[in-house]
Amino acid sequence: MRNMPADAEVVSHQLLLRAGYIRRVTSGVYDYLPLGLRVLRKIEAIIREEMNRAGAQELLMPMVQPADLWEKSGRLHKYGPELCRFKDRHEHESCLGPTHEEVICDLVARELRSYKQLPMNLYQIQGKFRDEIRPRFGLMRGREFVMKDAYSFHVDDACLQREYDRMFATYQRIFTRLGLEFRAVEADNGSIGGASSHEFHVLADSGEDLIAHCSHCDYAANIEKAVAAVETVTGQAADKTVLATPNTTAAEDVADLLGVPLALVVKTMLYRQQGGDNDGQLVAVCVRGDDEVQEMKLARLLGTDAVELAADDDFASAGGVKGYIGPCGLSVAVYADQSLQGASGLVVGANRPDAHCTGVSLERDADIHQWADIRAVRDGDGCQRCHEGTMVLRRGIETGHVFALGRCYSEPMGVCFQDANGKRAVATMGCYGIGVSRLMAAIIEQRHDEHGIDWPSHLAPFQLSLITLGNKAPVMEASAKLYRALQDAGYDVLWDERRERPGVKFRDHELIGMPWQIVLSERSLERGEVEFSARRAARNPVAIDGIMSHLAVTLEG
Repeated sequence: MRNMPADAEVVSHQLLLRAGYIRRVTSGVYDYLPLGLRVLRKIEAIIREEMNRAGAQELLMPMVQPADLWEKSGRLHKYGPELCRFKDRHEHESCLGPTHEEVICDLVARELRSYKQLPMNLYQIQGKFRDEIRPRFGLMRGREFVMKDAYSFHVDDACLQREYDRMFATYQRIFTRLGLEFRAVEADNGSIGGASSHEFHVLADSGEDLIAHCSHCDYAANIEKAVAAVETVTGQAADKTVLATPNTTAAEDVADLLGVPLALVVKTMLYRQQGGDNDGQLVAVCVRGDDEVQEMKLARLLGTDAVELAADDDFASAGGVKGYIGPCGLSVAVYADQSLQGASGLVVGANRPDAHCTGVSLERDADIHQWADIRAVRDGDGCQRCHEGTMVLRRGIETGHVFALGRCYSEPMGVCFQDANGKRAVATMGCYGIGVSRLMAAIIEQRHDEHGIDWPSHLAPFQLSLITLGNKAPVMEASAKLYRALQDAGYDVLWDERRERPGVKFRDHELIGMPWQIVLSERSLERGEVEFSARRAARNPVAIDGIMSHLAVTLEG
């Protein structure tokens, strides 16, 4: 495509369309054209080699899954609208699999008998479907996508930890072989569940996720889980005093009006819980004026699916006033960030119009239900692990995730075995996913220039471009002979014999991302030469009779 696609927002989406790798079928669903499929298969091959090397076994499970399996696991209604449900002609409810924990547990529950069969790790590379509310960025967030998902089963948690560590190392090898700059970060388990997990992020400015990592040690976490060193800022101890602050609601404006540091102004936020045992209940949350609430941390603390800011008419029922709400005397549970514990001389809303309280100590003046880490980590915060480095925020594209699930699926799904003592035991479980099609986009986000895609040579759709300039019989015959010789020698070569101008051909091969070019023209043929070059490099003459030995040294040496 000569023109930039109007609906493509990120570089990978633009280049995959322009270079003829994919075409849109409908929202979030794409055809993989021949070039795209070749790259996809090369990525799959690296993943497959490393999974097999780690002792996992490949299988293939269906995309269509019976809803009763999801009912059994408890996720049928919990998973939400991303789960695409339908009924067949017999009125049996099914779904399109966004993931396969239920199906693999059903399979293993019927096959597993003895502890001697464990551990086992089974994986597949298969299409998935998630009914995203807003598909975007091409292959980065589609509705239908290709995924490698693996599931391991174990006799105990220690055995699971060994496999988790093995898969972690396997993922590091996979992303390294793909030539990516990446970070493994501690992560929230989300809708998958389980006890612990790590995400693998390809670092790119277009990434949807924000990750935090230490400048000194190896600590890294998704922003939803990242923790920084606690820094308590405290003012001068004083009695609680009510001051008029007319038409002043923002923490920054309050700090300016009263002449105090922003860190001493307490922001009190009112939230409504969504899901869980306390669905619909209101809670108040306190953080420093220079901090923000990390809502996923808060939801996890409350044991709810999500939280949303309360409506205007909720403030009166909580005992507060919008814009002037404070933690003192509220009728709802108050949660405060641990950086406020022990602080004095704070400024809080007075729960009356146009007024704030100064000289506040939350421990003395408010009923704090729980102190916890509920703030979002900021760039430059101290590291809570090594206490030497500072936190750096980067954008990342999540392309892999490993979970230590424990028994949250195997127990309700009845994945049991006879242990060494002859007793019935529940298998413990891990799962490990890689977004294969998303990886294709992530690689391009890191490897491109103004001329097109810059594939690593082992991932490009072809190793070599053979570009014929001119269409007279001698040059076409010589090109055909060289093409066959290259193929016979085992090279993966694309012959461009189109009747196009040289500039068009060169631009197309740069756009596609072909790493090496052999150019044969009427003039070079007369000299008994071809021109050879890397992408975007100067072309050098090489004797036709010597091109094979030249390739052996350049490409394989």
